[in-house]
Amino acid sequence: MTYKSLLLSAALTALVFPAVAPAQAEGYKVALDGTFAPHAMPSLSGGVEGFNIDLAAAVGEKLGVPMEVVAAQFSGLIPALQAGTYDFLVAPTTVTKERAENLLFSEGFMDTNFAFTVPAGSAPMEGLDAFKGKTIAVNKGSVYESFLSDKAGEYGWEVVAYGTNTDAVEAVSSGRADANLAGATVSAWAAKQNPRIDLSYEYPTGLVWAFPFRKDDTETRDKIDAVLECLKTDGTMAALSEKWFGVTPAEGATIVTPTPGYGTPGFDGYDDTAHEVTCSF
Repeated sequence: MTYKSLLLSAALTALVFPAVAPAQAEGYKVALDGTFAPHAMPSLSGGVEGFNIDLAAAVGEKLGVPMEVVAAQFSGLIPALQAGTYDFLVAPTTVTKERAENLLFSEGFMDTNFAFTVPAGSAPMEGLDAFKGKTIAVNKGSVYESFLSDKAGEYGWEVVAYGTNTDAVEAVSSGRADANLAGATVSAWAAKQNPRIDLSYEYPTGLVWAFPFRKDDTETRDKIDAVLECLKTDGTMAALSEKWFGVTPAEGATIVTPTPGYGTPGFDGYDDTAHEVTCSF
């Protein structure tokens, strides 16, 4: 099966999980980008697999409802959500001021940090100072290239841009670069798949990924937010991190730490109503 065929199959494939309680018999129709590994990507069986596919399944299991997960291009997800095509999105979506003005967000389910990968066996490197004077490979045109270029004068590193992050990682594997910078989960996935590189320093951005909802659907947002809190405390999120990223989350990380209230603090739509974390729905 060709890659194009896999993507088409992914877009048409709905993942349905058996109901175990009558919380909402009709379930939810949700969507994500099916080409963003390791969060969602074509599988050899013709569907889609990844961290966010499993996370959507876990949400449905907790609520006892079926979850129909559709893979589509990221650029069309938010317009389709606003049009009512989907109940909410399970795509990794960075919470920003501009987006929060038009969407409701759940609490963050993961930090959107940056991370370096280095040749396997390299000494531990902590902080940006550890990369001073190094040659760092990066995906051309990415936010990571901009970040490195903006700080090149301060840290004296050489930024080498490649057409894809895969090529940038290969530059590290082959000794043409000292490190690669990409998103933390993408870097963790690359290190998990490639024994010639190690995951290195993670740079905190202060941003999170969350699930977007329509602005008028507070009820669904609050319900899913509560489920995410449950999944953070019952070990599900940690297990998914270990499965897909090969990383055990640090104590206090967003992926395992419930956020007070409903939504993402500091952004429009956040509700600071206090409530207990529960796994009874």
